[in-house]
Amino acid sequence: MSETIEQKCLAKGVKLTEQRKIIARVMSNSEDHPDVNELYIRVSKFDSKISIATVYRTVKLFEEAGIITKHDFKGGKARYEEASESHHDHLIDIKTGEIIEFVDDDIEKLQKKVAEKYGYNLVDHKLELYGIKKKL
Repeated sequence: MSETIEQKCLAKGVKLTEQRKIIARVMSNSEDHPDVNELYIRVSKFDSKISIATVYRTVKLFEEAGIITKHDFKGGKARYEEASESHHDHLIDIKTGEIIEFVDDDIEKLQKKVAEKYGYNLVDHKLELYGIKKKL
């Protein structure tokens, strides 16, 4: 079982107030990549006293601690997900905003091959594909 955001905070020495615990739990239970407004709506269901400013500050704190990852997908809103040890790429539906995480060995090999072709050792990369779902 993987660590929750709350556990990662404790391991990194990030102080957790009750409000931060709620935000951490909601983020850990998110199966999507929420933006701050979506996260605020979700945490408000557990504690209506949590302000959007608190959510912004907490997200920034978690990001700076390397606990969550910020994505600036097209569409203007920063989206967040729990930082992961395993690499994955993203396919984003530009009409619905749906985000699919995937790993493709052929793409990984091709990226390494391209870097080597130009005389580089690949140390990191980020791949975002944007599309529109085909009608069946």
